[in-house]
Amino acid sequence: MTLYPDFYCKKVTDINIEYLKKNNIKALILDVDNTLLDFDLKILDGLEDWYDNIKKNDIKCIILSNSNKLEKIKKVANLLQIPFINFATKPLKRGFKKAQKELNIPNENIAVVGDQIFTDVIGANRMKMHSILVEPINKKDLFLTKIKRPLEEVVIKKYLKKQVNK
Repeated sequence: MTLYPDFYCKKVTDINIEYLKKNNIKALILDVDNTLLDFDLKILDGLEDWYDNIKKNDIKCIILSNSNKLEKIKKVANLLQIPFINFATKPLKRGFKKAQKELNIPNENIAVVGDQIFTDVIGANRMKMHSILVEPINKKDLFLTKIKRPLEEVVIKKYLKKQVNK
């Protein structure tokens, strides 16, 4: 089902190299809002150390954000020294295609990491990329995102129940 992620974890820093290698992931497309940066613009604890390990293992990264607030995106992109694409219109394919072209890695070797089913997971699954859903860093959200969260919680509960019954 296109609503379900391939992997679900608490935060980005829980994604380890062993998991990525086991799934033949050579690049990550990273969301910003509530994935790497919270509503108050605080960067996720441990992000720099996690990224250093990702980089040491030759895994490419790019930021793909629906936000048009460049300063916010640049804060993380500059910290990690990675490229970014803003106003991506996820889950539409346009932004994902741009990211894939920049990474120059086949779709099946790319994982998309984000906190929203209706943008990150659906977009990744439509592109035949590996989808990794993380919990939002903070409960504070943009208005439109707040509206979608209860629906996402229903999907996550069904996903987790299915995982237990496997």
